[in-house]
Amino acid sequence: MSDAPFKNPGWAGNTGEFDLSEAEVRGDDFVGDRERAGAHPSTSATYPYMLAEKNPDVPLFEGEYHERFEKILTQYPTKQAALLPALGLAQEIRGYVSPESMDRVAELLELAPAYVRGVATFYTMYNKRPVGRHLVQVCTNISCNLCGADEVLAAFLRYTDTEMGETSDDGEFTVIEAECLAACGFPTCVQINSRYFENVTPADVPKIVERLKAESGEASGS
Repeated sequence: MSDAPFKNPGWAGNTGEFDLSEAEVRGDDFVGDRERAGAHPSTSATYPYMLAEKNPDVPLFEGEYHERFEKILTQYPTKQAALLPALGLAQEIRGYVSPESMDRVAELLELAPAYVRGVATFYTMYNKRPVGRHLVQVCTNISCNLCGADEVLAAFLRYTDTEMGETSDDGEFTVIEAECLAACGFPTCVQINSRYFENVTPADVPKIVERLKAESGEASGS
């Protein structure tokens, strides 16, 4: 291992030679950036990414995103097979998958628009309308529910001043329920954009919301 500092601590719980603390492994700091062009083609379809910055009006799949789209196509035997990551890429760019986005994906993949809409509306991970800068998904499935998920959900709605599924007046927050987020050992689990928060209690919610507001202020330079 080189002497260069390891730049992605806490990834996938790897300790070993990285000598990470439990706080770093299970911490809630999001670390690492992914290239918009998708880096190596083999990883190009493994993310979309739910970014805080969203632009519903930009053209789809141009520049670096076009490069990633082309890489995605190389990983599948047919264009139809690339539909899910293509929809995910559209959501990364615009923040949600609008009917217009579905039609554009259908055109690029040479599929019937009705087929694409049928797939997009089947999956809950595709947002069908605009969401806030921070999409807060609170798991309310059985493990989290038994550990107070309903109270955590209520706290997020209260501290973001929103109703379920609605976006706050300042455009910062949309709070929704989620089915299992695959962190049953650390309830309650909350996914905010592409970041996981584990072992969340109602008492943690004000600190999380304030942190997100601070991050928004830093991003805007205010």
